[in-house]
Amino acid sequence: MCQNENCNCKKPYYITTAIAYTSGKPHIGNTYEIVLADSIARFKREQGYDVRFQTGTDEHGQKIELKAEAAGVTPKQFVDDVAGQIKTIWDLMNTSYDKFIRTTDSDHEAQVQKIFKKLYDQGDIYKGYYEGLYCTPCESFFTESQLVDGKCPDCGREVQPAKEEAYFFKMSKYADRLIAYINEHPEFIQPVSRKNEMMNNFLLPGLQDLCVSRTSFTWGIPVSFDPKHVTYVWLDALTNYITGLGYDCDGHSGELFDKYWPADLHLIGKDIIRFHTIYWPIFLMALDLPLPKQVFGHPWLLQGDGKMSKSKGNVLYADTLVDFFGVDAVRYFVLHEMPFENDGVISWELMVERMNSDLANILGNLVNRTISMSNKYFGGEVRNGGAADAVDEDLKNVVLESVKKAEGKMNELRVADAITEIFNIFRRCNKYIDETMPWSLAKDEAQKDRLATVLYNLVEAITIGASLLESFMPDTSKKILAQLHAQKRVLSEMDQFGLYPSGEHVTDAPEILFARMDIKEVMEKVEAMRAAEKAAAPAAEEAKEEEPVIDIEPKDEIEYDDFAKLQFQVGEIIACEAVKKSKKLLCSQVKIGSQVKQIVSGIKAHYSPEEMVGKKVMVVVNLKPAKLAGVLSEGMLLCAEDADGNLSLMVPEKKMPSGAEIC
Repeated sequence: MCQNENCNCKKPYYITTAIAYTSGKPHIGNTYEIVLADSIARFKREQGYDVRFQTGTDEHGQKIELKAEAAGVTPKQFVDDVAGQIKTIWDLMNTSYDKFIRTTDSDHEAQVQKIFKKLYDQGDIYKGYYEGLYCTPCESFFTESQLVDGKCPDCGREVQPAKEEAYFFKMSKYADRLIAYINEHPEFIQPVSRKNEMMNNFLLPGLQDLCVSRTSFTWGIPVSFDPKHVTYVWLDALTNYITGLGYDCDGHSGELFDKYWPADLHLIGKDIIRFHTIYWPIFLMALDLPLPKQVFGHPWLLQGDGKMSKSKGNVLYADTLVDFFGVDAVRYFVLHEMPFENDGVISWELMVERMNSDLANILGNLVNRTISMSNKYFGGEVRNGGAADAVDEDLKNVVLESVKKAEGKMNELRVADAITEIFNIFRRCNKYIDETMPWSLAKDEAQKDRLATVLYNLVEAITIGASLLESFMPDTSKKILAQLHAQKRVLSEMDQFGLYPSGEHVTDAPEILFARMDIKEVMEKVEAMRAAEKAAAPAAEEAKEEEPVIDIEPKDEIEYDDFAKLQFQVGEIIACEAVKKSKKLLCSQVKIGSQVKQIVSGIKAHYSPEEMVGKKVMVVVNLKPAKLAGVLSEGMLLCAEDADGNLSLMVPEKKMPSGAEIC
């Protein structure tokens, strides 16, 4: 047994990702999360923890039911296919998860039914009705007093009276207890900005009871005692974190649950942090279970300056990037380019730049020339010549300090900063070569021991750096260590410099780890790929038996004179920002001819403020001004909506000037 009281040996560590929604193939922004979680899981193992790493798929809901219907397959067939795609990409990215859970797993479904019944029996869930004025695009009910000029306060559209039977969870019952917990555990929600958002925007204003069942669709887990209801999204999806460990609502949970719960870290996207830091803790309180120790809401990986979107044609997929750059290069990029709190940016140009500067030059060239010099001057033998110099101490100090700093950054989940510290080792090695000039030492026989010492120090430093790199670029780490004929250095031994066995030999044929790339050639290949995809699109359309259509309830006929009262013009969005008091509204400054109108639209879920700017849009310009969420709106942007509730701004097919009349 380990005698070190600070050692983490056998200490359990449970880390989870959000489960991916099976509505389609995940893009690189979705894939970032699993790679981030994998790097943390691998590093925790290096620290001696007994890690349990869980990921999986969220497979129920109306959206999937509709997509399956459109595809002509059953919902189960649809999610089986997409879940397979997701798992294939997770495996492609070399992620070391221990459990891939699916919410269609029979054991998960059985426990969700038990949990629902338990919460109902103890009075936390009750049957009621959604009743009020319903906005279909926003999927929200409102009271008369909440409407603005008789319309939806979020999107400005018409509302209709509606009523639907549903079960509700009494969120307010546990709100004060959760507020106290968050105040007493400042580390619970990270980063701190997310914590402030949850407290100020949701908890402190007061929680409304949460709908936990639906009757308007059937693809879900039936409520066992009322089967016309299916369990609604979050009570189903969130409980995967405990059902995946063998939690049993009847009190017969397995060893994994007893060992690993509560979770040490829920790693999720910032867009779903509310559900994980409000709904999930309250569910756990109702089940009398301890809360997870930390929830980290990571930022988004954006394409250019906007969120990835299939409709924009700017979606990047992990398998495509791997074909161009390789697995570890993609891992390096998504981990290194993502700040702790702010969104990161990915582009082909930036990928090539990092490939050439960081991977091919700083790392790959360092390893190659160190091995080449060892072969050239000593036949591949690496020995400590004992001829030390002052510059050696600085190299050693930088290496050992970088190890400490990298571990400290990982303890704070600052993964990008940890990678920077590791690459500081490789940068310092390159500088050390310039300082010691081995090629010059080789010309003087009297400097042979000094030359041997320099090369030994380089091999030792690279061994430590490569060992530390394993959590982030596992295959690259193995390749470097294999070429150096070095054993992977465990973290507990990285406080010492000089453990590489003197007299060991490096490989006689160094492998090029990363080849430099020509941006022009890469972009030519990208354009060819895009052209091939466009060419294939019409063929794919022809293969469809029938284009999906949507029928909506017709409104009363109107006279032309009624229609002629509306004024439609082309507008150009010159500025846009989120409305602070609303989760759904964007406020755009729209140039229409020589005028600028302020227009508020309920499209925040579909467009970011950044991607709105510069768009030419169709505008109803003569609507009576109204206030939405306290912000004046002087018109309406025209949108189309599909059966899944996805919105698309209506834009001119050809280039048209701002102010052009739509007739």
